[in-house]
Amino acid sequence: MNCCKVVFAADLSEHSDYAFHWYIENFHRPENKVIVATCPEYSVGSGDSSPARIEEMILEVNGKTEQLKAKYLEAMNKYGVTGEVMVLDDNKPGHAICELVKKIDATFVVTGTRGHGKIRRTILGSVSDYILHHSQAPVLVCRHKGGDKQRPSH
Repeated sequence: MNCCKVVFAADLSEHSDYAFHWYIENFHRPENKVIVATCPEYSVGSGDSSPARIEEMILEVNGKTEQLKAKYLEAMNKYGVTGEVMVLDDNKPGHAICELVKKIDATFVVTGTRGHGKIRRTILGSVSDYILHHSQAPVLVCRHKGGDKQRPSH
């Protein structure tokens, strides 16, 4: 069997958690290599933030990024998944994920979705929507079934 390179777009949301577990239970093959990719979003806020406040926000984002890395490394270890966690440096997560897919010639992409309506998605943007429309590889979008936000059993 051939090894697939799977890019999993991750954040700390329950939607991402659900998508990861759904992928493991329904789609994963032992020979697949999973690259969990995350793109920290540094939001500096208003232009009048003090340097101390900006540093505090950066430390907060970095802490969340470390939390995400630990969470997914532990999950991959638990399920015997070969792979790694990559932190991407880009202020546009969807673009960063698509560039990674291209760079490593990924077989497919897995992402969760928050399930925003069309208008809200248009105004706020959507990482999963961007990936779906710009990825050179097929995209598996995992959405909570019937609005049920519980993880699949594992």
